[in-house]
Amino acid sequence: MRAVQFSEYGPSDVLRLVEAGAPEPGRGQVRVAVRVAGVNPLDWKLRSGVMPELALPRRPGLELAGVVDAAGEEAPFDAGEEVFGWADTGSYAEYALASLVARKPPELSWRDAAALPVAGATASRVLRQLEVTSGEVLLLHGASGAVGRLATQLAVGMGATVVGTASPERFEDLRSLGAVPVAHGEGLVDRVREVTSRVDAVFDAAGKGVLPASVELRGGTERIVTIADTRASALGVVFSSGGSTERGTGVLDELAGRVVAGELDIAHAGSYPLSEAARAQDDSETGHSGGKITLDVG
Repeated sequence: MRAVQFSEYGPSDVLRLVEAGAPEPGRGQVRVAVRVAGVNPLDWKLRSGVMPELALPRRPGLELAGVVDAAGEEAPFDAGEEVFGWADTGSYAEYALASLVARKPPELSWRDAAALPVAGATASRVLRQLEVTSGEVLLLHGASGAVGRLATQLAVGMGATVVGTASPERFEDLRSLGAVPVAHGEGLVDRVREVTSRVDAVFDAAGKGVLPASVELRGGTERIVTIADTRASALGVVFSSGGSTERGTGVLDELAGRVVAGELDIAHAGSYPLSEAARAQDDSETGHSGGKITLDVG
């Protein structure tokens, strides 16, 4: 099979398209013939060496959508079933192993399915951590990104007012989702105060140095969560990194159902062939994609 991997840390040109043997599923696992793989910031962060203790070579890719090709003992799926979820082995490959996947509704596109696991679970998790409720004002940094757009729609659906920071070219899209857009950058505090008299909670999905302004707008550090600024602890702010505890098929079923019902919209910023994984990661690393980036694999 074809797969993308890196054998050293560095810029995107360390990624190589190689031929490798297809992995064999273990107990509870399925082997998935990958149709589409999601591209996430963690992919290029790991490639650049933020966790140098990881064994090399390494295959990137956290999420996938595809068709079950083989099933291990006690796996709850049969060959031929369409699934989506988290990859146990890197999803930048024609075949990947997975143990946490859900059945893909026929109405859900392959690209939408591959875009849901990481962004959807992250948005849901942080909104639960913040305990956002109807009538509250949520300040959401990075509202036009893959996580931010889903979080915006989920929070608006809860009855919250979302003040979303983004570039001006994304304002119309955010308004269509029910958010109140404001420009990020210098003068943010004043611009937020022009549109709301209070901020009840802050979700930082951008990591662009917005935490000091967020603390000022909140009047303290309570109910501020970031998924992107590792300096959070120095300011007394919660950094939410997720992990296996958030990865359940229930959230996938719920999110997929809402996409199919037209209650959630997924913006796709770009799709690349597997051979152009480096370009896809470069696009993600700019932080200005305005939606989900995916790889068309099979």
